[in-house]
Amino acid sequence: MVAGPEDGDDRRTAGGAAGRRGAIMSEATEVRARLERRDASLWPDGNVSPTRLGWLDVFDRMKVEARKLRNWAESVERTTVVLMGMGGSSLGPEVLRSARRHEKLVVLDTTDPATVDSVDPEGAFFLVSSKSGGTLEVRSLLAHFWARVPDGLRYAAITDPGTDLARLAAERGFSRTFENQPDIGGRYSVLSYFGLVPAALLGYDVAALCDAAASVDRVGAVQLGLDMGRAALDEHRDKVTVVTPPAPFAEFGLWVEQLIAESTGKSGTGLVPVPTTQVEEGVDRFIAAVHMGDPIELGAEFFRWELATAAAGHALGIDPFDEPNVAESKANTARVLDALPLPEVPTTDPGGALAALESLIGVGDYVSVQAYLPYQDPEPAALERLRRRIRDRFDGMAVTAGYGPRFLHSTGQLHKGGPNSVVALQLVRRTPSAEVPIPGAPYDFGTLIAAQSIGDVESLEAHGRRVVRVAIDDLDEVR
Repeated sequence: MVAGPEDGDDRRTAGGAAGRRGAIMSEATEVRARLERRDASLWPDGNVSPTRLGWLDVFDRMKVEARKLRNWAESVERTTVVLMGMGGSSLGPEVLRSARRHEKLVVLDTTDPATVDSVDPEGAFFLVSSKSGGTLEVRSLLAHFWARVPDGLRYAAITDPGTDLARLAAERGFSRTFENQPDIGGRYSVLSYFGLVPAALLGYDVAALCDAAASVDRVGAVQLGLDMGRAALDEHRDKVTVVTPPAPFAEFGLWVEQLIAESTGKSGTGLVPVPTTQVEEGVDRFIAAVHMGDPIELGAEFFRWELATAAAGHALGIDPFDEPNVAESKANTARVLDALPLPEVPTTDPGGALAALESLIGVGDYVSVQAYLPYQDPEPAALERLRRRIRDRFDGMAVTAGYGPRFLHSTGQLHKGGPNSVVALQLVRRTPSAEVPIPGAPYDFGTLIAAQSIGDVESLEAHGRRVVRVAIDDLDEVR
């Protein structure tokens, strides 16, 4: 792990540098000890940590479950597993899938009709994953596929005890329901059933993943988080460039982006994660590098960054376990759907999109490209190319990019609750997709994703955020 400037950069005396390093490490050691004691006073009064710290040792309990998970996974005789989930229920599994270059698992965390319609249910096994058990996107996806494959033996669920999903799974005779321990928030859940059930289906040695997590240098991880937080507060370096290895590990950036953004982006402060496979420097950047050579090392990296993010919350003086603004876009979406037909929302010509952004950007800002489009449209590298083009146009400014509605369950918290330094470029489809129905709903997937984009614009603008909305058929139209 490489993070920020070296602690030993002291230009006075070697003894002074050693003393300061010792003081820093003493703080990290203390914070680590308080974390392991589950000391809620690490964060502001009223924080939700008393019901959110199960991730600190969940891998010890999951290691005991490893053989049972392997046996169950081997009993699932299907050519494809379709995982329906959002946020913490989907991003960890996507990282695990990508690291193994495994096509057996399809992670479906979108309401884009073209993407949904591209999933072939023939011979598939369906894994329905939702902590709350009531996530709108997951409910809609389940309704769609249940209408095509109404066989409970081809479904399993992962959820918290007592949720609507747990009850529905029992009513429909799902083959298995994994009830996760409820004291783990979604973005910290990758080493629980939410990540390790998919890992078992992908053929991972679950016990080895858990051992990797247990091997982490906890003081070093806490130090990373303290350094990130202090760099933001003391030096205005609040853009965290997370340099990941290239394929097949680049997808790790998706998971760590959610973890940092949703955990720290609140109360007008926060860290802006910029995952990339290249070093991107700047006066407002904190550089952190992830080194992996084996997929099993993901177990260690997941836990390392969870510890670091919790410690960053301590340094920033915020609660890293709540997500106070996430519900806003959901509520706005519901309101838009209740008042169908969809309202007209002004858009900017794509040929003038970057000029429109430039007119809004100030010192210390960052651009968030928010694509309510089919995944990998028109091809996998297109969104990343656009991100880099905008970065280069604005002299290395921090630019993030993500697909909607996925990011509503991840970086969306930062956009609304973090510092008012975001300039959002929202990209929506100009030409409607073919209708893909949602059984039991008075709207289809195309209407749902359109309502989500509108609800998000309204939420951003309600917080005084700057937004440029553009309708396109191709990402290359954005100029």
